[in-house]
Amino acid sequence: MKQFPTHFLWGGALAANQVEGAYLTDGKGLSTSDVMPQGIIGPVIERDTVNKTACLKDIAIDFYHRYPEDIALFAEMGFKCLRTSIAWSRIFPHGDETQPNEAGLAFYDSVFDEMAKYGIQPVITLSHYEMPWTLVKKYGGWGDRKLIDFFEHYARTVFTRYQEKVKLWLTFNEINMSLHEPMTGVGLPKSSSQSEIYQAIHHQLVASARVVKLCHEIIPEARIGNMLLGGLMYPLTCKPEDVLATLQQNQKWLFFGDVQSRGNYPGYMLRYFRENGIELAITEQDRQDLKNTVDFISFSYYMSGCTTADESEYLKQQGNILHMITNPHLPSSEWGWQIDPLGLRTLLNLLWDRYQKPLFIVENGLGAKDTPEADGSIQDDYRIQYLNDHLVQVREAIEDGVDIMGYTSWGAIDLVSASKGEISKRYGYIYVDQNEQGTGSLERRRKKSFHWYKQVIETQGGSLSE
Repeated sequence: MKQFPTHFLWGGALAANQVEGAYLTDGKGLSTSDVMPQGIIGPVIERDTVNKTACLKDIAIDFYHRYPEDIALFAEMGFKCLRTSIAWSRIFPHGDETQPNEAGLAFYDSVFDEMAKYGIQPVITLSHYEMPWTLVKKYGGWGDRKLIDFFEHYARTVFTRYQEKVKLWLTFNEINMSLHEPMTGVGLPKSSSQSEIYQAIHHQLVASARVVKLCHEIIPEARIGNMLLGGLMYPLTCKPEDVLATLQQNQKWLFFGDVQSRGNYPGYMLRYFRENGIELAITEQDRQDLKNTVDFISFSYYMSGCTTADESEYLKQQGNILHMITNPHLPSSEWGWQIDPLGLRTLLNLLWDRYQKPLFIVENGLGAKDTPEADGSIQDDYRIQYLNDHLVQVREAIEDGVDIMGYTSWGAIDLVSASKGEISKRYGYIYVDQNEQGTGSLERRRKKSFHWYKQVIETQGGSLSE
């Protein structure tokens, strides 16, 4: 049997705004996710604590009240780690308070304690597609430099509180998503100019770097990484123009990893700014702060795409938020995401060669419409095939010499999708009886993939089929 290293972290991934529900419980404030009930690609709908217009994410799968049951199921599968996030607006409801909300802090204490009972290591994202809504309304989101200090204060609070419980941290989820959906990433409207978006991104990059330094000071034994949306692109043809266009397309998202891993802005990005009239306000202190680089690179990977210098001739495939040119050699999921396991091995090698820092695959999975059989079982062989084929390529990358910390598939349990705020698109090993109207029983049920993943973990990957 070909096995993964004994220290490999097997697990699954969640996000607070997609599982917790309880959106105004125990002092929590509104977040950007709360005002986007139709998901990232939907409109912003103004809400307040009085105007409680129904939203599926208000309930989600009620992880807020059911986390002991869910964590016990994760333990049954043999999870070594669980990636989830802290809802910033549970700790600081408006984002700019001096004192934190004790009830919010206590909730995550309980979650981490429950994980510790089973020896499951928390991998915690500080900001996973949400931020306090007040910071957008009052300050204009990350376009205001003040948010660097607010985020640093939030991070200091949770590092200090959980320093004995959490040793693996991530700063911003899929930080490069701001280029595609700026409201979700940096709290700016889609109508914002490139200059405004990149200035907000700069503030976020500085905040991330400051928080890396802070983590090392408060929890010296901890490790803290960034998190990229792994948007691997291939040339559509071998025409030199297509190869160059692909290089430049990949640089748009690798730029974030370059800054967070190397500590400065790469030359190709400075050229892009010059040629597009983008002038950023960067202080000397910013430049010093950016030198605080991450300990490891984490990323999501779901699909790859193609690039050509002449895109007008080709159809684009809708893959979540991204529009990619269809690869004629790959199959697609029912949501139009092209399935490319070998691309994961390619991406792992690319990132390892580029950064020479440990890599952590913190999202990878297949969204599908799971239909229970007459006996209530869920025979999700399609998901098993997808995950199996990707994990085989992870193992091959390890054989290539890539340093890979672990793998947390998305999501460990059915949850509300980020893109459209729906639950019919399911990812989990555990089926949740919930519907788009939020009127399900919330009963948890093990899918076929639950038992499959349990065996994969038990055998350290030895049960994977070639």
